[in-house]
Amino acid sequence: MAAGTLGEADLADIDTRLAGTDTLLATRYPGDDGSRQPVHTLYVPADRFRPDLPAAFGAAAAEAVAAFGGTVALAQAVGLGPLADELAPLVDAKLVAEPIEDLRLDFEDGYGARPDEEEDADAVLTAERVAAAVAADLAPPFIGIRFKCFEAPTRRRGIRTLDLFLTTLAAAGPLPDGLVLTLPKVTTVAQVEAMVALCELFEERLGLPAGRLRFEVQMETPQLIVAADGSVPVATLLHRADGRISALHYGTYDYSASLQIAAAYQSMEHPAADFAKQVMQVAVAETGVRISDGSTNVIPVGDPDHVREAWQLHARLVRRSLERGYYQGWDLHATQLPTRYLATYAFYREGFAAAAKRLDNYLHGSDATIMDEPATARALARFVVRGLECGALTTEEVRAATGSEPAELVRLAHPKLAPTVAPNLAPTLATKEA
Repeated sequence: MAAGTLGEADLADIDTRLAGTDTLLATRYPGDDGSRQPVHTLYVPADRFRPDLPAAFGAAAAEAVAAFGGTVALAQAVGLGPLADELAPLVDAKLVAEPIEDLRLDFEDGYGARPDEEEDADAVLTAERVAAAVAADLAPPFIGIRFKCFEAPTRRRGIRTLDLFLTTLAAAGPLPDGLVLTLPKVTTVAQVEAMVALCELFEERLGLPAGRLRFEVQMETPQLIVAADGSVPVATLLHRADGRISALHYGTYDYSASLQIAAAYQSMEHPAADFAKQVMQVAVAETGVRISDGSTNVIPVGDPDHVREAWQLHARLVRRSLERGYYQGWDLHATQLPTRYLATYAFYREGFAAAAKRLDNYLHGSDATIMDEPATARALARFVVRGLECGALTTEEVRAATGSEPAELVRLAHPKLAPTVAPNLAPTLATKEA
């Protein structure tokens, strides 16, 4: 063996110097955990929830599409004509089988200020209904509540609602795997630290495993982008939460109003919104925390011309978010579901052939004219896996086009997963057959 200049002691010294960096990268930047991310979150007032609400929303969405002339006609109206025939059966099936991927039962703005006795009763009843929906296999894959924020006027009310909901839900049996808690209108890192402390208390008092409770942070205030001391709290809070933050969700209207943007110009595509979301995107990179875009309050109901324009707007905004790397967004009404899935499915299907060809080459050397690097291959695999998870692509299509099983693509997309983890995700993906 050829002799070099450096010895073991020299290398050990470098390892010692970089031990802190190694720990930082391993603990603070673990990468995505490979679990499914829903394509949207649908918000409804908490007291409106019934176990059959997802099916009812799917039926209402399908009825609205039928009144318009069918899914093919809607696809054509929102600019997806070339894909209309292949999108329509997939979207129609989605509205029946899984019309809502993530449902948030709202005790905040959508619920409003009510007498304590009424909100107490609704918190308990909502938990009972969620437990019943989960037991009957009627709940979406992800479901939870948004409680009132931790600012002084609403803090105790929000915590009490969270307490009653979790206590009732835990008494009914194991917490749902897809349980999501949403902390809104966060302005400081201290509010996130307080939520972490509450999670620890609930786990101890309810006999839950340590770390079981995680939560989303709603990014609705400019104080999270730049604090009084010039720091960027949205980045700091991720590393003060003990790994409990699952996602950052952009709040279109509260954030815009905080910047004094006139109501007519408050939008997911305002330059101020793009700036905030780009800061969020950089902050969460490689942390394993997901990001979600916001919503549009232009709802496809009423006058036919308005319905068409609202659907066109929604489809365009969904596509815009996806192109910018925001793979989740908010919906506020059943009639937004058809364009959520049409635009999302079109995004994945339009990019599938090229992604599949490059993956086949990367994994099997099928095309010497393309030389993708590992980072690009991971991005291609993540793209295909996301398409599978939401129903835009089928397992048979992916096998045929990439020459690979879904589990192999999951491992490529998330190389930090333990070797035994990715295959366990395959049954979920395998349900997405044609």
